[in-house]
Amino acid sequence: MQPMGNDKPIPGRPTSPFSAAPPVSSPFLSSGPVVGSEKTAATPLLTPFSSGTQATGYRMPAPPPTRFNGPFTPTQPPSFHPTQDAATYQQTQAPRFPPPSQPATPLRGPPVANSVGSFQPQPQVPTFRMSPPHPPAVQSPPGSNIPPPHFLGPRPGPQSPFQTLSASQASPHFRASPYIAQQGVIPPPPIGPPLGVGSREQMPFPHIGQQHVGGGPMQGLVEEFQSLSVGSIPGSLDSGIDAKSLPRPLDGDEEPRILESYPLNCHLRFLRLTTHTVPSSQSLLARWHLPLGAVVTPLAEVPEGEEVPIVNFGTAGVVRCRRCRTYINPYVTFTDAGRKWRCNLCSLLNDVPAEYYCALDATGRRLDIDQRPELSKGSVEFVAPTEYMVRPPMPPSYFFLIDVSVAAVQSGLLEVVATTIKSCLDGLPGSPRTQIGFLTFDSTLHFHNLKSSLSQPQMMVVADLDDVFLPLPDDLLVNLSDSRHVVDAFLDSLPSMFQNSANVESASGPALKAAFMVMSQLGGKLLVFQSTLPSLGIGRLRLRGDDPRVYGTDKEHTLRIPEDPFYKQMAAEFTKHQIAVDIFAFSEKYSDIASLGSLAKYTGGQVYHYPAFQAATHHEKLRYELARDLRRETAWEAVMRIRCGKGVRFTTYHGHFMLRSTDLLALPAVDCDKSFAMQLSLEDTLMTTQTVYFQVALLYTSSSGERRIRVHTAAAPVVTDLSEMYRQADTGAIVSVLSRLAVENTLSHKLEDARQLMQLKLVKSLKEYRTLYAVQHRLGGRFIFPDSLKFLPLYILSLCKSAALRGGYADVLLDERCATGYSMMILPITRMLKLLYPGLYRIDEILTKGTDNLDESLKPLALTSQCLDARGLYIYDDGFSFVIWLGRMLSPDIVNSILGVDLSSFPDLSRVQLYEQDNNISRRMMRILKALREKNRSSYQLCRIIRQDEQPREGFLLLNNLIEDQTPGSSTFVDWILQIYRQSQSS
Repeated sequence: MQPMGNDKPIPGRPTSPFSAAPPVSSPFLSSGPVVGSEKTAATPLLTPFSSGTQATGYRMPAPPPTRFNGPFTPTQPPSFHPTQDAATYQQTQAPRFPPPSQPATPLRGPPVANSVGSFQPQPQVPTFRMSPPHPPAVQSPPGSNIPPPHFLGPRPGPQSPFQTLSASQASPHFRASPYIAQQGVIPPPPIGPPLGVGSREQMPFPHIGQQHVGGGPMQGLVEEFQSLSVGSIPGSLDSGIDAKSLPRPLDGDEEPRILESYPLNCHLRFLRLTTHTVPSSQSLLARWHLPLGAVVTPLAEVPEGEEVPIVNFGTAGVVRCRRCRTYINPYVTFTDAGRKWRCNLCSLLNDVPAEYYCALDATGRRLDIDQRPELSKGSVEFVAPTEYMVRPPMPPSYFFLIDVSVAAVQSGLLEVVATTIKSCLDGLPGSPRTQIGFLTFDSTLHFHNLKSSLSQPQMMVVADLDDVFLPLPDDLLVNLSDSRHVVDAFLDSLPSMFQNSANVESASGPALKAAFMVMSQLGGKLLVFQSTLPSLGIGRLRLRGDDPRVYGTDKEHTLRIPEDPFYKQMAAEFTKHQIAVDIFAFSEKYSDIASLGSLAKYTGGQVYHYPAFQAATHHEKLRYELARDLRRETAWEAVMRIRCGKGVRFTTYHGHFMLRSTDLLALPAVDCDKSFAMQLSLEDTLMTTQTVYFQVALLYTSSSGERRIRVHTAAAPVVTDLSEMYRQADTGAIVSVLSRLAVENTLSHKLEDARQLMQLKLVKSLKEYRTLYAVQHRLGGRFIFPDSLKFLPLYILSLCKSAALRGGYADVLLDERCATGYSMMILPITRMLKLLYPGLYRIDEILTKGTDNLDESLKPLALTSQCLDARGLYIYDDGFSFVIWLGRMLSPDIVNSILGVDLSSFPDLSRVQLYEQDNNISRRMMRILKALREKNRSSYQLCRIIRQDEQPREGFLLLNNLIEDQTPGSSTFVDWILQIYRQSQSS
């Protein structure tokens, strides 16, 4: 279609520009034994702040004993004396990572807590004496590079680090410390004593969060902290971190309140900036170490009653700036008695069309502004005239490419797909213009004639895979209304048509070429159902799988990129002809999602992954997600551009699309479940404007056949103060951009490099924030961070522990890793944050007692095994699946009521299906699941039921996903915070 503005569509391939980051110390270490761990248990201290109006304060503990993997291993933990200077310290403790020119024994990072036993009361950790620690944290020698840490030995299998809590001990959930947002002047950070105040004799607290008893110096310290005036922008961390009071995003996504300052901006569901400010200079931007950019969801779902208004200019045509092509919006100004308007992006004065003229009032506002949505609302949709078309608007077209090899037949896939498609026919958008067609394949291609004059469909087989041709010129893609009876007959017969097939081959590549030949005239959506690795014809793939010898080498990333260029070349052809591809992958074995997914990546499509699909288990999930894919409102043959004001421009784009020109995104199809990220740069050394405006424009064809332009406009102030950039930071948008950058980084670098890149950005940003106050205030051993980014450290840790980034060869299956990466590239912000930090809810009391308000009763818990009680029943929800955890001591009556079977007589819970039983407990359970699913309509959370101590299912379904606990190769949340603190202190 014709692109917006004066640019002509120039076919090109998107690139993924990202450079290798300087390596940085990483907490993702092997969980090997800790030297001296039996004598060096931390003695935590209670957080001294209890008032809800103060930010939580912590004092950082002494640096923990260094872990060695070199030939020299100390038998006792080292003592840090205050009389040691930095030079002495670095001589007695070998540098953690030597510079290139100075080989030394590599040292390990902070100790990682070992897992404790299963549900046994833990003995108190004995107190011990230790000299006061030296204030500076362990630092690398100046100028040294910090390479990745070395892994020590094999990783242990998952354990069950749970502890049975009595009623008096059990905490309902961990809550983040209260932060009070303050407007106006940013207060200085709270001032605390330097790191290491007080000796170990004064801190005999064997358990985290235990109350301090008695007076003395520590009591005086608490009183001193409580007497301080604590601001909300910087938080602080105190010695002996109380894990319960660390900030956690238990309430999910928190949108910034930018609309209060800019009420004419579009809603944040459509456009969110990583910081709702723009730096005034290149030097200021250089100090902002986080991404500067935006996350756009142009077709985000809106609540009922808040629909985007539709504007038809009629004969006047769409009103746009004649120089920069900006669409008229609430931020333009009118002059010359209403006869001219000034563009808010380029400042050009434009003539007002005679049909659009209206007089101005005394303040210079148009008299009809309240009747003009385009002048009063940040989001609007214009009806595009004929000059925005290069061909008549296309009808919605759906073409189904279905694998009918023996794997698809035996799994029950064909029946689920056929029944789901048939049930959705009446709800397909665009009726009566909708087009539909089918092609099935195994070792041959099966075309289906759906001509309306037939009573039954006709199947034509093409066995020549080297020279694919269409057996019919027409009637392979037909009008659904005209051929409905033939389509119904085909779908009814599909499950039995291949039921006796023993064909194990898959000619996916030739089938894709045939589908392209059928669809190239109209375009539309191609839905590919793949059950096995493509094995015949062009595009056949080999079983490369996960090669353990490749991990950790420069060739590791090649496992995560397409092996055969055929798929990217096909994607380019599909995009050129307005065809979007959705991939539904079902294979029990390796099916090379990395290659197949590139079809969706470059055509604006989506990847759905159902590993080891079995109809009895997965039919509800597939039925729901396929139906949503077919029924959701879709924008066809679209292009999108985001414009911005003077001095700034968008340089890189991240998501599923094809980049036609420098800033034009080609999207054969786009819907409400797709988001796009982009990064911003400054064109000039100094900004000359006070405000920068952004405008997203999506030109598309609606399912009703109307050409439309959806426009979102927003404004952001230009600031000269870095602290203001931090104050207006949007954690959700930052995490969303960083997640895409990390996934793209794994396509050209090692997983460890991607994790270190994320950690490096976090450390640099916190270190820069610290320098804002280091000159004026006595910070000592304080760890300060902006209130707007209080959840960022946990989200970065969660990102590094996600299926797309965590571990290596043995931690995540390659197909699952690639499928997760493709999903993360398109997720809107709220769903991204839910995936990174899922919800954990205890529901056994709700089931037995009932509740009138589920939202108040379903209280999210911290993602740690300390929240799991052997007597409880929990739901883990990451937005894609449910894990239902049954405690070992859970009442058998609850289990029997929910499952309808006796657990002792049904040992294999992987085959248990959850259905509503005829009792109140089961009905309440179904009500809870329904309420959680309604919060996220984009996918269907399939229930997986596990028992406590059921290995290995408990480990890979739940324990490895408890972000705050130690998992193989990674650290706990507390250790992560300590490490980030130490690195942010280093110079």
